[in-house]
Amino acid sequence: MTERKPPGVPFESWVDKQIRDAQGRGEFDQLPGAGEPLPPGTDTSYDELWWVRRKMAREGLAVLPPALALRKEAEDALAAAYAAPSERIARKIITDVNVKIRDMMFKPPPGPPLGKKPYDVEEVVREWRARREEAGADGSQLGA
Repeated sequence: MTERKPPGVPFESWVDKQIRDAQGRGEFDQLPGAGEPLPPGTDTSYDELWWVRRKMAREGLAVLPPALALRKEAEDALAAAYAAPSERIARKIITDVNVKIRDMMFKPPPGPPLGKKPYDVEEVVREWRARREEAGADGSQLGA
């Protein structure tokens, strides 16, 4: 495409002609991704960190502010405690996450507030027992 735009020809129609000619020669037929939708997150705005975001998405990584990461970890810990195979493991899971929650309550990091308080271990264990009994009564398995 070294041909120059002739004078007096609108730029848009000249570009359209160049594209039509290239299509006619089959120059677009074997391009990677031909006939496939654009990947998610593709937009028209320029993002100088596009490659970092794509790499993180491909690797399944996420960067959350510390308070949000701990909030997610606390919710996951509670679910893991309810699905724990023993009361001892359920207690350990909740005790470990409570240490992290207390640390963040007294030494808040930058970012949004945590919005969590430590779990009541005894209450979680009571709920764990109730869920075990309920699962045993109807014969179903506990899910994670």
